[in-house]
Amino acid sequence: MIKVHSGVLGVDQGSVLLFSDFQDGGAMWTGTGPRELRHIVEFEQVFSQSPVVQVSIGMWDMDQKTNARADITAEMVNPEGFVIVFRTWADTRVARIRADWIAMGAMPDDDNWDV
Repeated sequence: MIKVHSGVLGVDQGSVLLFSDFQDGGAMWTGTGPRELRHIVEFEQVFSQSPVVQVSIGMWDMDQKTNARADITAEMVNPEGFVIVFRTWADTRVARIRADWIAMGAMPDDDNWDV
């Protein structure tokens, strides 16, 4: 649990198309075995400490002939941003993934002076 000590709570959110591999024969569509994609996200403003980040799949386009296997998470969360990590494995064929995210945490408060 993160306790927000300042009176200012910041919420940032976004949506990003991580890849569209069916268009160019990319690894998520044509490959097999473990595959991973990382995408750096920078917050609109810097939080005063690392915020809580929730990442979800907002859109997925997968081949129906194979099992749908997907893992999406936020890693390396810090006050400036984080990394979205998408993974799949085995024979899963992923055409496209859009990730949606939200970050919530304490923001710098102009009324808090360090004297």
